Amino acid sequence: MFKNAIFIFITLVLVSCSKDPVPKPYGELRLEYPAPKYQKFENNCAYTFEYSDFAKIADAKRPCWYYLNYPKMKAKIFVTYYPIQNDFAAHIREAEKMVYEHTIKASAIDTKSFEYPDKKVYGNFYELKGQSASNLQFYITDSTKHFVTAYLYFNTRPKPDSLAPAVDYIKNDMKHLLDTFEWKN
Repeated sequence: MFKNAIFIFITLVLVSCSKDPVPKPYGELRLEYPAPKYQKFENNCAYTFEYSDFAKIADAKRPCWYYLNYPKMKAKIFVTYYPIQNDFAAHIREAEKMVYEHTIKASAIDTKSFEYPDKKVYGNFYELKGQSASNLQFYITDSTKHFVTAYLYFNTRPKPDSLAPAVDYIKNDMKHLLDTFEWKN
């Protein structure tokens, strides 16, 4: 009887110590994008810049407002233009308000100021980390006549790990846009 109890105990221990099957987590595809080729954006507005041929430009609600659509990434950069009419401080406040409205979901906001005095181009570039609805934003101004803002949005739920390759690609495009941005005067 004692031998049978030990045999049953050892059998139960060996059977019960097996690992439970664990399903593999849902995976995302690794996305790689082509090297950008830049083209100049010409318009009837007060500014020009270069943008990636991976993006398509579409008119928005008002004159001099545009969407830079990245259809394969389901992403969109919304570009707005405002003439400054004794309301420069209000434009700065509004641009910063758009950034800091995302503090609820953003885990960090990295702000970089830039200036190109020879082109009279000044502004701030914001990178929002975490599950923010808008990952990248900036404003550009000459501080006397013109004010431009841009916001990146994805047509999907914010998933930082999944969107990281697309955000990095578009971040480089936005930096190139800033580097090539010029006022027409």
